[in-house]
Amino acid sequence: MSYKTILTILTDTDQVAEVLPHAIAFAEDVGAHLDVLCLGIDRTQVGYYYAGATAVIYQETLAQAQEAATEVEAAARTYLSRTDIPWGIEALVAQSANIGVLVARHARFSDLVILPKPYGKEQPSDAPILIEAALFHGRAPVLVLADKAALTASPRRVVVAWNESEEALVAARRALPLLKAAELVDILIVAPERHPANMTDPGAELSRMLTRHGVKVEVTIAPQTLPRVSEVINRHVTDTGADMVVMGAYGHSRFREAILGGATRNQLEHAAVPVLMAH
Repeated sequence: MSYKTILTILTDTDQVAEVLPHAIAFAEDVGAHLDVLCLGIDRTQVGYYYAGATAVIYQETLAQAQEAATEVEAAARTYLSRTDIPWGIEALVAQSANIGVLVARHARFSDLVILPKPYGKEQPSDAPILIEAALFHGRAPVLVLADKAALTASPRRVVVAWNESEEALVAARRALPLLKAAELVDILIVAPERHPANMTDPGAELSRMLTRHGVKVEVTIAPQTLPRVSEVINRHVTDTGADMVVMGAYGHSRFREAILGGATRNQLEHAAVPVLMAH
C-alpha cells in the first residue's frame, strides 16, 4: 500500500499557509497527487428569519460563501503553482447541513486526508465535521496536523496506540507506509488488563505483523496513572520525543450521525504531534 491520492480541505484563507505547505511537502515526499478542496460554507439557518426575508438572506449568504471559496482557491493556487507535484483544485459552496456529504464523497476516493487540528480558539465550530465525514462516511484515514509540529513522511519515531480494537488495527494498516519509513515504531498499550488481549504477551500479534513488513518495533506497557488514556499517550509521546501518533478513531451515533467520541476528541484537543486516525 502507498499514498497516491492525498486530499486536503481548506475553508479559510488563514488555513492556506497553515495547512497547504505541509500537505504539499508530504505529497512530494511520497510521490502523490494532491487534491485541494476549497469550501465556502453557508451557515444560514433556513426558516430562522421572518417570513419573506429567508430568500433574500439566503442569496446574500450564499454569495458570501462563494466569495470565500474563490478567495481560498486563489490563495491556494499561489502555493500550488510553485510546486512540481501533480495537483488539482476545486472550489465549492456547501451549507452547514450538507458539508458531511460533500466531504465524504471526496474523501472516499483518497488514500489519505490531511486536515488541521479541529479544536482551538481560531477554529470554526464545524471544523470537526470535516474530520468526522472523512473518517466515518468517507472511510479514509485522516492525518490531523498539530499546532506547531512538523509533518513528515519519514518520521523518526511513531507511537501506535494499541488496545486490540478493530479501529486501532485499521489505523495501523492504513499507516503502514509511515510505519515502514519510521526509524522506530513504539506500540503503546495503556492498562492492558482492560483489553481482551493475550495478557502473557500483549501486542505480540501486531508486533509480529508489522515486523514482517520490515518495521522496527518495540512494545511499551504503561499503567493508566492519569485520568484519561489520551493523557497517558500524550505524556509518553513527549517523554520519548515521538513525531507522530497512530490510533483508531472512535465515535458514537447521535441523531443518526457518527461523531467523534470523547477519547478521540480529547486526543485531538491536546495532541502535540500529528495524529493519523482511521475507523
